[in-house]
Amino acid sequence: MGNETKRPATYEDLLALPEHMVGQIIDGELIAMPRPASRHGVAYTSLLTAVNGAFGEGEGGAGGWWIIGEPELHLGKDVLVPDLAGWRIERMPEVPDVPYFTLAPDWVCEVLSPSTETLDRKRKREIYAREGVGHVWLVDPAERVLEVYQWRDGRWTERGRYSGKARVRAEPFDALELRLGALWPSGRKST
Repeated sequence: MGNETKRPATYEDLLALPEHMVGQIIDGELIAMPRPASRHGVAYTSLLTAVNGAFGEGEGGAGGWWIIGEPELHLGKDVLVPDLAGWRIERMPEVPDVPYFTLAPDWVCEVLSPSTETLDRKRKREIYAREGVGHVWLVDPAERVLEVYQWRDGRWTERGRYSGKARVRAEPFDALELRLGALWPSGRKST
């Protein structure tokens, strides 16, 4: 009885999850959680709109990126679903018509929630470092904080920590002035 081994999770295990669950495979372990709450959704949508508008579509901004919401990443044996990811067009000239990506992104953004914070901060960032992701943003809607990290000299270096309603320029999208107040549900003005 004591010699039982747990089999590594498979992609079929992910596909078998109910629709309301988000699944990932990290170090062979199936990690499933319900879809995030509204606070998470507001931060996610605001960031996607701002960053994609300036860098994905290039409308009044720099362009040069593919910005994708909740892409499925197959990185080695790990299957991750970051909230947002971006690829520089020179590394991925066209978005392939595929159900998942095997090319690691250049930038990843994780919107933290109580159930995912430890996973996002530790295990997923370790995989992003291993795969050569250059920049990670961690957004905490509960604390109203944006943390910006760059992989440099074999470790994650904090490039900025911003909070509240600050207007910030954060790498690699520092050409964009991001209004943090737009990320928090009570940070918007009613019309």
